[in-house]
Amino acid sequence: MPVGKTLAMILAGGEGRRLAPLTQERSKPAVTFGGRYRIIDFVLSNFANSGVLRMKVLTQYKSESLNTHISRGWRLSSMLGQFVESVPAQQRTGPEWYKGSADAIYQNLNLVTDEEPDHVFVFGADHIYRMDVRQMLEFHVAKKADCTVAAIPMPIEEASSFGVITADEHGRMIDFQEKPKKPKPMSGNPRAALVSMGNYLFTTEALVREIVQDAGRDSAHDFGKSIITEMHKRTEVAVYDFATNKVPGQLPAEVGYWRDVGDLDTYYDCNMDLVAVDPKLSLYNALWPIYTAPAHTAAPAKFVFANEEEQRVGSATDSLVSEGCIISGGRVDRSVLSPNVRVNSYAHVQESILFERVRVGRHARIRRAIIDKNVDIPAGLHIGYDPEEDKRRFYVSPKGIVVVPKGMRLSG
Repeated sequence: MPVGKTLAMILAGGEGRRLAPLTQERSKPAVTFGGRYRIIDFVLSNFANSGVLRMKVLTQYKSESLNTHISRGWRLSSMLGQFVESVPAQQRTGPEWYKGSADAIYQNLNLVTDEEPDHVFVFGADHIYRMDVRQMLEFHVAKKADCTVAAIPMPIEEASSFGVITADEHGRMIDFQEKPKKPKPMSGNPRAALVSMGNYLFTTEALVREIVQDAGRDSAHDFGKSIITEMHKRTEVAVYDFATNKVPGQLPAEVGYWRDVGDLDTYYDCNMDLVAVDPKLSLYNALWPIYTAPAHTAAPAKFVFANEEEQRVGSATDSLVSEGCIISGGRVDRSVLSPNVRVNSYAHVQESILFERVRVGRHARIRRAIIDKNVDIPAGLHIGYDPEEDKRRFYVSPKGIVVVPKGMRLSG
């Protein structure tokens, strides 16, 4: 279906408190993922690959690095009416920042009216997935819906963190509960609930109507709590089954993969999903690439020393190693390395995520850890081996992942 008269409004103002300390100096969508990407690259790539080339990114919290990433890495052809533009919070409607996701759209309704689209996508910026949004648009038009919500089954014990949907046999929403304590199970599957992905598609008329009405009410001004909860009771809200979405080049195991990287443990697990021999999400799909800002100054990755007698061999197994990395006589297993990481002789990095310009000293050992950028790991230091010592020095997630903040100075 033609997508020329559509506009994507991408909500990228999230603070991401549960991802702290990774979000101490950056917004959640700007957090590094998969070595060389940012989380926001996934939603932007989905729209770009789908041919939706008019995107407004609404930012707010600590957005400098996100704005820089978009302005330098996401340049489309303005001559052809294509753009990815950051829109900082401007307090257009009064002396207040965004009070919720719906209020973020309300404060920027001028962007919608200026572009005059027929349909408006309102998507989050902090999820990891591949999606051809044209298929959701086709479903939306076929259903003659005012709004369509993308949905996915979720284990019932995890569903209380999401908006829970009940749909009829025709794909029409008949009930919606925002983060209920006791989620309603899916029909025929008591172990799962159907949850909202936080991705919405509106006719422009319906979006403007609902957003303006909500602005005049005493509400949370949130799409889940305020808009969808009420909208389905009086108008046509359709439910799009994300599991039916097909992406070119996608492996069978990847169908339906979607993760909300809302906390450190989920973020860590999603990165580990990438390094498996048969990954749950492959970064190597040339038919649906994930785009990002190129690292022009980084040299190719380099592996040096092959002295097996001294156990001084530069090696990496089941790992993603970005450009500019030097594995200098150290060992890397099941890990994700961002550009310009150096692992020195006899060091061992295992099941870890290392951001840009991390240096690992000789004989250091790192296990099940996330090391933010610009951290020097002193020679001989062990991280991830002594839980009590780790808790004294660093943040440790509920599942035991050790997180070293950006630029932290460490002693041996």
